[in-house]
Amino acid sequence: MSKHIIIGAGGIGSAIARRLKLQCADLHLVSRNPQTLAEELGASHGVADVTDVAALDAAVKAGGEQIDGLCYAVGTINLKPVARLTDQDALKDFEINALGAFRAIKATLPALKASEQVTSSILLFSTVAVAQGFASHASVAMAKGAIEGLTRALAAELAPKIRVNCIAPSLTRTPLTSFITNNEPTTVAIAGMHALQRIGEGEDIAALGALLLSSDAGWITGQIIGVDGGRSSLRTKG
Repeated sequence: MSKHIIIGAGGIGSAIARRLKLQCADLHLVSRNPQTLAEELGASHGVADVTDVAALDAAVKAGGEQIDGLCYAVGTINLKPVARLTDQDALKDFEINALGAFRAIKATLPALKASEQVTSSILLFSTVAVAQGFASHASVAMAKGAIEGLTRALAAELAPKIRVNCIAPSLTRTPLTSFITNNEPTTVAIAGMHALQRIGEGEDIAALGALLLSSDAGWITGQIIGVDGGRSSLRTKG
């Protein structure tokens, strides 16, 4: 039985946790309030805000001395024109998205190296806005761009024992995005910008996420993979 730590028990994190549980994985969940999902899945859990270094370190290490996968599914959506962004906005987005991932990886490295699988796995998350460039996305794109750089750097550094990959979704229906997706006209308009004519669901991301965390993806590392309904690369209207 494989063991995975999932940090961030929100929409995408919880979808990945449920899919891994169906594959009989042993799970340790870490977030500000993971208890309900942990009870549902029979998982162990730790409580931590990713900006609290000591709490995050303790919650992650409570996952055990040997793990096969780490999923850092924590993010922000701070959509403001650059003229309205403050240093504090940018620093907060960077800390939650990039620095939090860096801290979580450092805390779990010994356990990932101790995995008995041929390779263990780290899964991170970016956004289609890094590659595409959208107005009012400066802060989040800057922070997620750092995640893409971290993915490639660590994939090289930690090979061959640990694989590191990143998923870059387009708009996905989660609690974090509810301020957008609860507005039906806006959601319909954004869906129309995708070749597949809909926004994403947590399960769309979880399907690939669970694969990348598993031994079935044993020859995949250093990749930024778009799960975005085609938005990053396709235009179906003139």
